[in-house]
Amino acid sequence: MVALNLPPYEYTLKRDGDKVFILDVLRKKYLLLTPEEWVRQHFVHYLINELHYPKALMKIEGGLKFNALSKRTDIVIFSRSGEPWMLVECKAPDQKLRQATIEQAATYNHTLRARYIVITNGMSHICCEISWAAGITKQLQTLPEFDRIDGD
Repeated sequence: MVALNLPPYEYTLKRDGDKVFILDVLRKKYLLLTPEEWVRQHFVHYLINELHYPKALMKIEGGLKFNALSKRTDIVIFSRSGEPWMLVECKAPDQKLRQATIEQAATYNHTLRARYIVITNGMSHICCEISWAAGITKQLQTLPEFDRIDGD
């Protein structure tokens, strides 16, 4: 796997035949190591270890319904009151972050109504803040600090 533009962490891998698996610390199980999973696991550890987001408020690959279609979110961070606060969409490192990626995350967010959307391929990260009341979306330079979750 390629080096990402995220802090390194001590990941745990295991092999089963010709397949490699990586430990998901949130679900406490091994997952097939794909380029997207590599990014997702690094980003989760970045949120936990660098930004101090609590593991207990994170969910990986949560299901949701949009226009009667079943969709899966990569990472959702919840507020202490249990409301979706941030949606993170992960892509493989070789996939460019395009308008279609932002639109995919925004589509998921119509159901969740999280305040923040992040898209990442492990190399680049884009974070947007949504003001639902004003109908305004603005791109941020950095991810919000965790202590802003309930104290905005």
